[in-house]
Amino acid sequence: MIDLYYWPTPNGNKITLFLEETGTPYKMIPVDISTGEQFKPEFLAIAPNNRIPAIVDHAPAGGGAPISLFESGAILLYLAEKTGKFIPADVRGRAEVSQWLFWQMGGLGPIAGQNIYFRHFATEKIPFAVERYGKETNRLYGVLNNRLADRPFVAGDYSIADMASYPWVTRHERQAQNLDDFPHLKRWYDAIKARPATVRAWALADKMTTKPIVTPESQKILYGQTAATLDRATGKT
Repeated sequence: MIDLYYWPTPNGNKITLFLEETGTPYKMIPVDISTGEQFKPEFLAIAPNNRIPAIVDHAPAGGGAPISLFESGAILLYLAEKTGKFIPADVRGRAEVSQWLFWQMGGLGPIAGQNIYFRHFATEKIPFAVERYGKETNRLYGVLNNRLADRPFVAGDYSIADMASYPWVTRHERQAQNLDDFPHLKRWYDAIKARPATVRAWALADKMTTKPIVTPESQKILYGQTAATLDRATGKT
């Protein structure tokens, strides 16, 4: 059984995509990041970076004590290796999937996230930041579109590389990106959206999206933390 510490964000949705695709048994444990639940000591013991998602695998391969993991890319890689699904077994195929997984983790996710932040949530509108992150998001969409010009999915077959990128592309309107400008990406997006596991994963997310994650009250919780916040949460001060 997998315990999934989750909130309906792009990074959280990566993991429900995988679990629903594979039929892996899991228990969802909501972590309401808008109210500061990510700073509870019991969650920090699993996810010291105070970010969702995180998992605890109570039946790791080879037995032994449960394994806890944070960081969505690391979780996807762990689950793919454990189940033998959505990552190729051969060296070349695995390398293809891995590089595009890390491309999302180091590029598309952080840049698109900053794009959304400066465009919609920053208390001070900074035109340079809006333009900078908007253009870089657009460039990354172009990279993905070019990659998909001659293959159905990022690494050929559907894989964790696709599961990593798709949830961020679902926010394309908030990132001021028009999918019609990227026909190969749009075809890929529509194909993943129609998968039964994707439909199930988003239905779970919709059940939890009963209020906006970012409100004036949650701004300080989500965007105003420092190292001292963690020290207080863990009792180190």
